[in-house]
Amino acid sequence: MAFPDFFEQVPSLTLRDPLAEMLGAAQDGVIEYGYADAVKLAGHSCPTVAGAWLMASRALAALYPDSLPERGNIRVDLRAPQAAGTSGVVGAVLGLITGAAGDGGFKGLDSRHVRRDLLRYGVGIDADACFSRLDTGAGVLVDYHPEVVAPSPEMPPLMARVVGGVADEQERMQFARLWQERVRRILLQHADDPALVVVSAA
Repeated sequence: MAFPDFFEQVPSLTLRDPLAEMLGAAQDGVIEYGYADAVKLAGHSCPTVAGAWLMASRALAALYPDSLPERGNIRVDLRAPQAAGTSGVVGAVLGLITGAAGDGGFKGLDSRHVRRDLLRYGVGIDADACFSRLDTGAGVLVDYHPEVVAPSPEMPPLMARVVGGVADEQERMQFARLWQERVRRILLQHADDPALVVVSAA
């Protein structure tokens, strides 16, 4: 698969998954995810997927400042219902990275390594998402503000033509280029922007 070059410039996320270690799926349970993995899961790259990636990155850094994050040991609560807007996409990406799953997730081995019900939607929290460690109870609230990185002024009319099925090939290519350029700016130029992803103690 050929992805935009900037995907490889996005810092990867490395976690330790005790279940993967126990079952021999990864040496020492260490798993590395790249932004392209999130894109493959979602099937596309957009400000929502990029935002979920950054939310996870910032939350894990806050929860595990001195060690590898432990995949499967993190609960993720989302304020929006699963069917609302892009909430399901956000949850899918966060689940990929943290191992948290809904009611169809892995039920565990002898009550260990349970992933089921660690990803919940429609939770009454004062943020877009809350990440909580199951071992210590420490948690962080995370808000994502994509409007901080505005799209090109050319985008609205181009998008209308592309979505409406009347754009020519040049317009479709320009739309795709501008779309991914915004994603690139979110992930590379604004990754540490405190106004884009706001993290606070839960």
